[in-house]
Amino acid sequence: MVDNKPELVEMTKAQKKAQRRRSVAIGLVLAAFVIIVYVGSWAKMGGALFSRPM
Repeated sequence: MVDNKPELVEMTKAQKKAQRRRSVAIGLVLAAFVIIVYVGSWAKMGGALFSRPM
């Protein structure tokens, strides 16, 4: 019978550390992008956004 289990490659400590750094960097860039879009949208709508009549 043929064993269909995939071969698993174990990462070294250096590879795990590099992957962790990349993940943190991507998370920080994504958070910065969200903040920039939020502030830009708020600035474009103007400061009187919440004082308008409904």
